[in-house]
Amino acid sequence: MSDSQFELPDLGPVKKASVQDAARRFHRCAEAGVLRLAVASEHGGLGKGFSNLVAVHKRLGQQTRDPGLILALNAHVWGALFPIIKFGSEAQQADWLPKLLDGSLVGGHAITEPNGGSETGAMLSIAETVPQGYRLNGCKRYITNAPIAGLMVAYARLDDGPGIGAFFVKSDDPGAEFSRGPSVAGCATATMGDVVLKDCLVPPSRLLGKPGAGAQMIQSALELERAFIFAGIAGVMRWQLEHALREARGRGPNHRRQAMHQAVAHRLADMKLRLDTMELWIDHCANLCDAGRRITLESAQTKLLASEAFLQSSLDAVHILGAFGLEHELPGLVADAMAGRLFSGTSEIQKNIIATLLGVGRIGG
Repeated sequence: MSDSQFELPDLGPVKKASVQDAARRFHRCAEAGVLRLAVASEHGGLGKGFSNLVAVHKRLGQQTRDPGLILALNAHVWGALFPIIKFGSEAQQADWLPKLLDGSLVGGHAITEPNGGSETGAMLSIAETVPQGYRLNGCKRYITNAPIAGLMVAYARLDDGPGIGAFFVKSDDPGAEFSRGPSVAGCATATMGDVVLKDCLVPPSRLLGKPGAGAQMIQSALELERAFIFAGIAGVMRWQLEHALREARGRGPNHRRQAMHQAVAHRLADMKLRLDTMELWIDHCANLCDAGRRITLESAQTKLLASEAFLQSSLDAVHILGAFGLEHELPGLVADAMAGRLFSGTSEIQKNIIATLLGVGRIGG
């Protein structure tokens, strides 16, 4: 099946941001097979590569204009699904993969904390080794999918050795609470919340990968998330550009088309350049992943460029349409774009990663 033959659900633009509606839209995408993209057939996927995933996500973003849905799908895929494929045991894959692939189990990853953000060096959550397995204590905040998730890959510092562990935590585990958290303006249709662990006991079989390897798993997950979350957002930006062009060509003082004004035309040219450059970077990351290569540097560069481009183009689209641009969807996309500079690591963190790989900085906040 090519990306053009992939049949997307008929969702249309988002109309409300309730937990129930967010879950419905997520499950409609899962039913269509969106969660199986880039997953090998031996794991139950469609057997297509990352380039196929990028193409379908672009179409989904253009159709729905819903960065919150894009964020929710990517948190599930890169935060839970791919870590199990890459690091999970055969038993763990048998337990979790089928339900994650068909969407009957919504997943994500719980990294960010109230005081330390996503900086692993500042993580306060603790995994205490006990005879029954691990006792988890900690609070995670701004966790995508928390209110609708049944499974989280939660990260906590090990008490009996260096490093961070990754643990499967279910929403119905005693001592685990997945809740709707503080309300945020951007990406409101991605249900965010807290994952609170209070003496949450998990058996040894719930440890993902090796003890202490959690930091490497976080890096691996965020590498993919940073690059490919913006595939769907590129689709949103294409709709923005087309909408702004249509309005600019069709109205203006004294019936002169607004696009003839150089100031407006230059903004439209900038929007086109940003979108095309961003898509080149996303496609480059997909090609590298399809070739089996890491994208540590490339994903940081993509995320930095794409998040800044989304924000500036969102502001330009509102400016081009004037007061009309303050109606309907465009102002909401500005808030979404502001959030885009923060999720999966801030723009400043991306610069730190790039500088570190150039030998002149350090990864972190």
